[in-house]
Amino acid sequence: MIIAVDGPLASGKGTIARALAAHFTLPHLDTGTLYRAVAVAVAEAGAQPEDAAAAEAAARSLDIAAIDETKIRTAGAGLTASIVSAHPGVRAALLTLQREFADQPGGAVLDGRDIGTVIAPHADVKLFVTADAQVRAGRRHAELVNRGEQIGFDQVLDQLRQRDARDASRADAPMMQAEDAVTLDTSELTQGEAIREAIAIVEARRAG
Repeated sequence: MIIAVDGPLASGKGTIARALAAHFTLPHLDTGTLYRAVAVAVAEAGAQPEDAAAAEAAARSLDIAAIDETKIRTAGAGLTASIVSAHPGVRAALLTLQREFADQPGGAVLDGRDIGTVIAPHADVKLFVTADAQVRAGRRHAELVNRGEQIGFDQVLDQLRQRDARDASRADAPMMQAEDAVTLDTSELTQGEAIREAIAIVEARRAG
């Protein structure tokens, strides 16, 4: 069983995807970590994220086992990731890796922004997780502050809206809801409620 979980930043898709993977005993891949890692690699190489050649080179030499979670979870890495992910060469370099993960024996859970439309359009279950921008910015702000970053709510909200616009408008694999995906709005749901709703959606699709 392949489960595709798409949605914008801080919608809760990552938490939901991990919970689904645990519940159904499936491997999980947060595809956003790949693009964040490429963004960090580009910065560490002294290049700009707008440099398509440098970004593609970083993507092709990416070592998943060497990804440093402390480096890729910053606000800067997240913002830069949306820039490098718009380069067709970067997406092509990471496409095979993601598809192989999805198509492994037994299935998998993947979360990102183009799983149900590009990476695994044949997924058995597709969820599009979303939430109000103000709610998402509040979640992201709390996460960053808890990690020790000095950043204001308005700055986080502005970055979030910029990223939403960039992800939805890029020419290659824009963020969009698959026609057969089920929408899960987490704006007014607790984490537990969102997870239970997601499990119920998957169970209903399997039964149907």
